Amino acid sequence: MFYLTEVEDYIRVEPKLFGIPTIEAVEEQLRETYADYYDKELGRVVSVIDVLRVGEGILIPGDGAAYYNSTFTLLAWKPELHEIVYGIISEITNFGAFIDLGSMRGMIHISQTMEDYVSFSKTNTLTGKSSKKVLKQGDLCMARIVAISHKGDEPKIGLTMRQPGLGKLEWVKEDAVKKEKEGKKLERIEEREAKGKGGKKGGKKK
Repeated sequence: MFYLTEVEDYIRVEPKLFGIPTIEAVEEQLRETYADYYDKELGRVVSVIDVLRVGEGILIPGDGAAYYNSTFTLLAWKPELHEIVYGIISEITNFGAFIDLGSMRGMIHISQTMEDYVSFSKTNTLTGKSSKKVLKQGDLCMARIVAISHKGDEPKIGLTMRQPGLGKLEWVKEDAVKKEKEGKKLERIEEREAKGKGGKKGGKKK
């Protein structure tokens, strides 16, 4: 889930940025500080949206930098349980697939890639035994977050595609077309049954 978050903090501006306007220096320093930044509560910072306020600078003896009490807005993506996400398969392994979600990466265990018995091939693909569906690097997919672990510097995101409306986009489209055809077929059957019932005439025995 994407969030816009307003933050107030003292920003350490390095001496190399002293030659430009203060607000620009703070903004440049924020971009460096929050590049690829992740926090459990905040999420993964995608961008510094705006610098709302910059206070007076503070100098600390022995430190050549200046510190500015600043208020700014960050755009961050924080993974949420049960959230549906979209991404591209970046790697296939014998135990599953890794999917690039843009700002983070998730993992889909082989048993969660599709509703089928799945095998790993030497060509780095996952193939369904009955459905013959193939998952490979570069495929666009939709998945649901089912687990989030914050051990270590990077969060580990567990995903599943074994639910209706999820999986490789080609599979999702094929299922949608199949359901539409089945729905139209059912409508025709119900119409015929309704006409048949309407055509029957009742009468009294003499």
